[in-house]
This record gives sequence, C-alpha cells and structure tokens, in this order.
Amino acid sequence: MKKMIIQGGNRLAGEVTIGGAKNSTVALIPAAILADTPVQFDTVPDILDVHNLMIILESMNVKSSFSHGVLDIDPTQIVEAELPSKAIKSLRASYYFMGALLGRFHRATLTFPGGDNIGPRPIDQHLKAFEALGATVSQNGGTVHLAAPNGLHGNRIFMDMVSVGATINAILAAVRAEGMTVIENAAREPEIVDLATFLNNMGAQIRGVGTDVIRITGVKTLQSMNTHTIIADRIETGTYLSLAAALGDGVMVNNVIPEHLEAYTSKMIEMGVNLQIDSDKIFVPPVKQLKAIHVKTMPYPGFATDLQQPLTPLMALAKGESVVVDTIYPKRVKHIAQLQKMGMKIVAGDGKIVIDHTDSAMLHGAEVEAGEIRAGASLMITGLMAQGTTVIHQADHILRGYDRVVWKLNRLNANVKIEDE
Repeated sequence: MKKMIIQGGNRLAGEVTIGGAKNSTVALIPAAILADTPVQFDTVPDILDVHNLMIILESMNVKSSFSHGVLDIDPTQIVEAELPSKAIKSLRASYYFMGALLGRFHRATLTFPGGDNIGPRPIDQHLKAFEALGATVSQNGGTVHLAAPNGLHGNRIFMDMVSVGATINAILAAVRAEGMTVIENAAREPEIVDLATFLNNMGAQIRGVGTDVIRITGVKTLQSMNTHTIIADRIETGTYLSLAAALGDGVMVNNVIPEHLEAYTSKMIEMGVNLQIDSDKIFVPPVKQLKAIHVKTMPYPGFATDLQQPLTPLMALAKGESVVVDTIYPKRVKHIAQLQKMGMKIVAGDGKIVIDHTDSAMLHGAEVEAGEIRAGASLMITGLMAQGTTVIHQADHILRGYDRVVWKLNRLNANVKIEDE
C-alpha cells in the first residue's frame, strides 16, 4: 500500500484540468471485449483501476497499451480464461466483465468483485437481468457462474431499484442478444450515456439512455471505426471545486461538463461560493463567508453520493450546522472518525451526518486512513486545509479514483507526495 503525505496550510491557485470519468472508463474497458475490431479510447484517466482492468484483459489474451491518456485494446484474439482473482477483488467494477463475457461468449465465471467497502451493494439486480435474457445463474461461495447455452434473447427487465451497475451490465449483455430488450427503471447517469455512445458508434442500437427506459435491439457484430473520447469526470470536478472553495485564491477548473454537476454546483452557490460557470470550465474565486446547507444524495440527476464526502471539508467551514443524508449508501461514514482525528466537528447518527462549524485554525495534521476512494478525497482536502503534516494511509484508494492527483495538486501550490508504506 501507499501513503500520501501532505504538508498543509498552503493557499492554492492556478488551473487544473479534469481527466476522463473513472465511472465511464471502468465500464468502457470491459465493453471493449464485445468488439470484433481493435478499440481506442482517449482522455483515459491514469488511475489504478485502469491498470487493474488491463491485467484482467491480459488474462484473456486481450492486448492493451496505455500512454499519455490513450488506451488501445485489441480483443480480436480473445480467449476464455479464468480471470485473476486479485485484480477482480481490487475493484468492484470488474463485475462488468460478467455482462461483457455473457454477451460475447454466452457464459462467464467470476469471483465476487471487491472495491470500496461503503456498505451493502448486492448484485441481485445484475443477476436478475441476466436471467431475464436467458442465462442461468449459480453461485458457489464467492464465485458466480453464468451460462446461456441457447444464446441470449431480448426481454423486458424491470429494475427493482435504480442501479448504475445493473443498468450497465444489462446493456452489455443485451447489446448482442437476439431481439429487443427494454430496461425499465434504468439509471440515468452520464456515464451510462457515454457507454451507449461508444457502443452505438460501433453499430449497436441503443435508444433512451439518459431516461429511465432504455431500448436495445441486438446486433450481430460491433466494429470500432473511431477513437472514443471519454467524458470529463464529474466527481473529480466536484472534488476540485470543493478544494478550490475551501482554500483557493482563485482556481480555474478546466474540461468540465457543467450540466452533469447542476445538483452539486447549486449547493455550492447556496453556500455562498460565487462560481463562474462557463461552457467547459468553472472559475472558483476566493471565498469570504459560507452558509450551512442540507444535502440529500439521490440517483442522477440528484446530488451524487460520491460527492458528499468531498464537499464535507467545505461544509465544515460554513457558519452553523450542515447535514448530509445519504439515501444511496447510508453506511458511507468511514471518513468521519478520521476527520475527527484532524479536529473537525462531525458526527453520524440517526441516518444522517452532522457537520458543525470548524474554523480552519482548529484543523491539524494527523495520521489517518482512507477507507475508500471518496473518504480519501475528504481526508486529502482536510489535510491541505490543516496546519502541519497529515499522513493518509491506504492512499491506494485515492489513486484508484483520481487521475495524476499528486501532480495536479502540486501544480496548484500544494505540498503533497506519495510514498510506499
């Protein structure tokens, strides 16, 4: 594991450019194995999840190379093989290989995927979708076996709950199935639209993404003709906006899609941050005074669960009592005990997180642990705000989700480094 060492207290200024969306990338890479031609992506974030997915591709004889934000994948010599359990267990998004392998070979065997421990995230909706398309599902301990010896056939799939992962897996399995599939109560996230754009550009017939009903007419082949540019990461964007408002002397955040962040930026404006929003960039001026707010996380286009923790350090600076209710992952509280170690007045109970005003002078460096990606982001921002040295252990979690984060922070006048534990 790695640790992140932060010398806090520096004011930040300058420009930062947002990378491609992690949550698109981790679906697009498994989707690439559905293609009958080589595939190329650009603006790919340089994060650990990408390198772990490349290890999984290698196990299937799928060659890939990654340089300067461009990822080339050649699935033309793909073979069925046991996938490496270490790489599978390191990131939850590896479960997208279930849908992709089922779509390609009509069978798949995967160990139960890992990733962030942010409370229960069952895959029953994924498995229900696969069964609707004609697959049989069996589980043996931590392993899932999927098989559709007679091929996959379009069907109506109703999601009992809005699930990004299950919606994506259903698309991946249905895109080469015979006939029409209708996914109802589908998730609407921009990353799902990005995936469908990639598949449609290869000849898929997917309609309705971005709404709660998606219609897919199966096709026999998918062939890539162009490089697919991954959309900007709205969670990385929100993290830097919070950081810039908390301790910035004027920061420009480039490569932004503002409409993907409206629920988040409206809350920042409500707090008193005078965001200057352009078509593809947002300027965050120095902030004088902040008001407390209430945040309730919801499926897109509501306030993203992944952004409640990055906003927490900014809420701590606000006058009064701010409240977070996470309806998506109520147990997403790993950051709280760690932030308390740094002097933040924050508690959780009765299904909500309460953040009381904490003057930045009361924040101090400490030894803390990043329990998951976004918890790590909140510790990182607080460490930059605090006086003294903060050491974030298990910083691999941060590196899983944030593109070239040390380089980007240091260019803004932060003092951050990564070392091996």
